[in-house]
Formats: sequence, C-alpha cells, structure tokens
Amino acid sequence: MKIEYYIVLSLALFCIGIAGVLTRRNAIIIFMCIELMLNAVNLLLVAFSKMHHVAEGAKNVAMAGIDGQLFVFFIMVVAAAEVSVGLAIIVMMYRNTHSVDVNFLNRLKH
Repeated sequence: MKIEYYIVLSLALFCIGIAGVLTRRNAIIIFMCIELMLNAVNLLLVAFSKMHHVAEGAKNVAMAGIDGQLFVFFIMVVAAAEVSVGLAIIVMMYRNTHSVDVNFLNRLKH
C-alpha cells in the first residue's frame, strides 16, 4: 500500500481530533479526541518506519519497522497515564460540580 494513503488517513483523523477538541465542551469527548490525534500520529510513525525499512532493503526481516513500533509503544504508555489522570480529574470535577462541561470550570477560578 502506498504511503500517501496512510498520510491522508492520518491527516483526516488528526483534523477530526483537532475539530473535536476545539468545538466540544464535554471533557470526556475532548479526551477521546486527544486520543484520536495520538492514534493518528501512531499510524504515521508505523507507516514511515515500515517505509524506511523497505527503502533500506530487507536486511533483517525479523526487525522490520521496529523503531516506529517502539515509539508507538511509548506514546501509548504516556497516553494511558494521561487518560488515567484525566479521568480521575473528571470524576472529581463531576463529584464537586455535577457537570463535565469544560466552560463550567471557570467557577473554580474564584
């Protein structure tokens, strides 16, 4: 499969994620859109790693594209930590304010 298809798909997913972050007010949907953007980057990392391996030549087939997969693994670990902390914050926010609306957080400033 051509790399352009992966680039277009990743760009579409990333743009959908950005649009969701910028337009939505629900904190849970914002976190889902951030995860969508991270997965778009992960898709590109794996695709470029595989493309680099193919362009380099099939010297070691067992290690095909391992660099991109390692980066994706670390990104997923950081994303899992971010989600656990973020959801804990959202649960505490809901317990205190009975809302997950991000605009409602302005009340916490005072």
